[in-house]
Amino acid sequence: MRTLLGPHDDVAQALGRRPRRVLVAGTSGSGKTTLAGRVGVLWGLPHTELDGLHWGPGWTSRPDFVDDVRALVATDAWVTEWQYRVVRPLLLERAEVLVWLDLPTDVVMRQVVARTLRRRLGRIELWNGNVEPPLRSVFSEHDHIVRWAWRTRHKLDGLDRWLADVAPHLVVVRLRTRRDVERWLAAQVAS
Repeated sequence: MRTLLGPHDDVAQALGRRPRRVLVAGTSGSGKTTLAGRVGVLWGLPHTELDGLHWGPGWTSRPDFVDDVRALVATDAWVTEWQYRVVRPLLLERAEVLVWLDLPTDVVMRQVVARTLRRRLGRIELWNGNVEPPLRSVFSEHDHIVRWAWRTRHKLDGLDRWLADVAPHLVVVRLRTRRDVERWLAAQVAS
C-alpha cells in the first residue's frame, strides 16, 4: 500500500528508517534539480543530475544514457530527478521515496523564465559544454525550454493515482507550494 505524505510529514518515520534512494518529480522548471541537491545534502545521499547524463555536446542525447542510469540505480544510495520517459521505469523500480513538486503553473513558469534568462545572460555552461540558446529562439524553437514547460505543464496531473497502481512500494511526498517545500525540508531536519 502506497503512502502519501505532505509537507509536515517525516519520511523516515513513514519508512521506518532514513531513505537511501530518492526521486524528485515535477514539471520542467519546478525546481527538481535544486530540491534533489538539497535532499542529497540533508540525507547524505549522492545527487546525480539526469540532464548531465542525458545531454552530450551540442545538445545531443548521449548513447550511454540508459546504461548510465542502470548503473546509477544499481547503487545503494542516490537522489535524482524523475524525468526522461525511457528511464522512468528503471528509476521507479528501485526508488523508495518520490517527492512530487506539484507547484502552480504561474510559479513554475516564473521560475523557468528566470532560470533561462539567468543561464543565457550569464552564458552558464550546463552539461558537456552546452549553454542556453539565444533568447530569440523561444519564438522559433518548438522545444525551447520555456515553450516546453508551458506545453507540458499538466503532464503530471494525477501522478499520485498513477503511482498507486504502478509503484505501490513508494512513499510519495506531494508538495504544492514553495512554502510546502521549506516546511517539508524543515520537518526532515527535525527528525
